[in-house]
Amino acid sequence: MNVIFEELPGMHGYRVGIATLDSPKNLNALSLPMIEALDARLRSWQADPQIACVLLRGSGDKGFCAGGDVRRLIELQRQQPGEIHEQARQFFAAEYRLDHLVHTYEKPLICWANGHVMGGGMGLMQGAGVRIVTESSRLSMPEIHIGLYPDAGGSWFLGRMARPLGLFFGLTASQINAADALALGLADRFLQHSQQEDLLEGLLQLNWSIQPQRQLHSLLQALAASAAGHLPQAQWQPLLGRIAALLDVADLPGAWHALAGLQEDQQPLLAAAGTALAKGCPLTAWLVWEQLQRSRHLSLAETLRMEYAVSLNCCRYPDFSEGVRARLIDKDQTPVWHWKQVEEIPEKVVAAHFEPTWEGPHPLADLI
Repeated sequence: MNVIFEELPGMHGYRVGIATLDSPKNLNALSLPMIEALDARLRSWQADPQIACVLLRGSGDKGFCAGGDVRRLIELQRQQPGEIHEQARQFFAAEYRLDHLVHTYEKPLICWANGHVMGGGMGLMQGAGVRIVTESSRLSMPEIHIGLYPDAGGSWFLGRMARPLGLFFGLTASQINAADALALGLADRFLQHSQQEDLLEGLLQLNWSIQPQRQLHSLLQALAASAAGHLPQAQWQPLLGRIAALLDVADLPGAWHALAGLQEDQQPLLAAAGTALAKGCPLTAWLVWEQLQRSRHLSLAETLRMEYAVSLNCCRYPDFSEGVRARLIDKDQTPVWHWKQVEEIPEKVVAAHFEPTWEGPHPLADLI
């Protein structure tokens, strides 16, 4: 199942639970068995009064989690194009239940988000009570490359960034380092990667029976103070004003053309962002625009229910399969999108992605 669970003994009979995503060859991408195992163990630890807190991390130095294992999902989907494979229904329901659990966890849940944190990895990280970034952290929502959209709660956390930054990062798949993650509200603490053992030792030494939140805060504060001098320089902060001006537009085509016009920009980050968008999936761009519009006043549970419908509908349309084929299966990096221009996509196609694909109650109706 590629998840390692440990319980380390602490003071006064308390234990610290550690969940390690253990599939480093694919940057700890989440399979359905991994999601189900993690969900079950987190619920068990939440109910155990002797588990004081949980640390969620990834195996290896390259990344915490690259998101969902969509390659396997699309291999199944390609066997029945235009339909929704049963495993897709199971996968997205299980993933979003897990995201909701992490967001609403009743004990301190610390996410060690080193290296690449993408897609579904962001969904886990953003729900954690303490989100730790390191000098190697690179956060992103790269779904525009594969014809999906920023799911796993992306509507929730991108939509709560200062407008229109969530739109920008959703459209361009741009990577965010530790300094920018802190400034943009996507992380809580910066520690050096070498401090992970210090963090674990500190957690085991805490007296969890007396003011645990205050003790945990003091521990994190002390570790962060010693790491402060190693925080990388912010990359996006000096560009936020320009991004906001570029995306002061009335509709998605306006945003697309404003960003695509950056491809020859003298600022390397903006030029790369414009190039990524221009090569990306036009349908994804519409879904990003629409998901952020629709989720503005939704609760977390309502957002995840909305995303469940969109994800299943993405399985019915060709661009998701084509994007994964080009990016992850054949790796030719030359997807042939069904719609080449954003202006070509009918409004009814975008709207159809938000419609139910099931009979009866919503499969995630019990999320509150």
